Amino acid sequence: MPLVYAELRRMARRYMAGQNPGHTLQTTALIHEAYLRMVNQSEKQWQNRSHFFAVAAQAMRHILVDYARSKQAEKHGGGAQELSLDEALTVSRERASELVALDDALEELARIDQRKSHVVELRFFGGLSVEETAEVLKISPVTVMRDWNMAKAWLHRELSNRQE
Repeated sequence: MPLVYAELRRMARRYMAGQNPGHTLQTTALIHEAYLRMVNQSEKQWQNRSHFFAVAAQAMRHILVDYARSKQAEKHGGGAQELSLDEALTVSRERASELVALDDALEELARIDQRKSHVVELRFFGGLSVEETAEVLKISPVTVMRDWNMAKAWLHRELSNRQE
């Protein structure tokens, strides 16, 4: 457990590093919530270390999106704004709609190209490096970069179109 916790903490810390200092969702809370969701799953048979951390990245994504949706509900709506995947999201009332829009766009991307959606999820929400993402998905780092760049372009276009 200490090794797994340390790695989960590293993943969460990477994502949370760009958050506002007054952010109410803390790294430790994100880790604990992700761990609880993973432990409470009916299927707990992780194939290997990489699979475990892929599931952890997905759990963190869902937690962050749920948190953003609750913030957005508090605000009672608001339009999505353009979002760059290269900048860290701040899950505040002001940015909650952006995270929700990103999640919706990722769901759409998954229907079109599941692997590209997984690459974004692992890199952006899980904080995995190109090499770690390649290991989890069992593809080359070059393929990860190609998928990452194409997914970013597709998501940028999709999010821009939703603003109009």
